[in-house]
Amino acid sequence: MGVRLPLWSAIAIGVVVVDQLSKLAAQAFLGYHEPVGLLPVLNLTLSYNPGAAFSLLGKAGGWQRWLFMAFALAVSVFLVAWLRRLPPGERWQTWGLALILGGAVGNVIDRVAYGHVVDFIHVYWRDWHYPIFNVADSAITVGVVVVLIHAFFLDGRRTA
Repeated sequence: MGVRLPLWSAIAIGVVVVDQLSKLAAQAFLGYHEPVGLLPVLNLTLSYNPGAAFSLLGKAGGWQRWLFMAFALAVSVFLVAWLRRLPPGERWQTWGLALILGGAVGNVIDRVAYGHVVDFIHVYWRDWHYPIFNVADSAITVGVVVVLIHAFFLDGRRTA
C-alpha cells in the first residue's frame, strides 16, 4: 500500500522538483549573464541573486542569506500549519498556498546550497527589463494571485 500525500504537499513538492531541475539545467547549459533568446520578449539568462525580490539587500555582505532563509522557513512553517487546517473543499486556497510553499522551499534550497538564488527567466520589452526570476518566483507570484482571488471573490462560496 502506497503513501497518500495530501494534495497540497504533492503540489508543493512538484513545484520544488520542477524549480530545482530547471535551475540545474540553467546552470548546466547557460553561461552567466549570456542571454539566449527564446522570443522577442523572453531570454534565458543565468543570474545569481544573493538578495530578496528585485535583488533587495543583494549587496549587504552575506548576512541577508541567513535572514531570508529564516524568513522563508518561518513562512513555510506557517503555510504548512494553515494548509493542514484547510477544509477539503478549499481547492483555490490549497493550490495558492501550496504554490507559495513550494516556491519558498525551492529558493531556500538555493540559499542553503549556493548562498544565492539561481535565476534564469528574463522578460523584457525594448529597453525595459523585468528582474530575472525563476520557477519558484513564478509559483510564489501565481500562488499569491490565487490566494487573493480566493480572498476577494470566492471566500464564503463553495470553491470545490
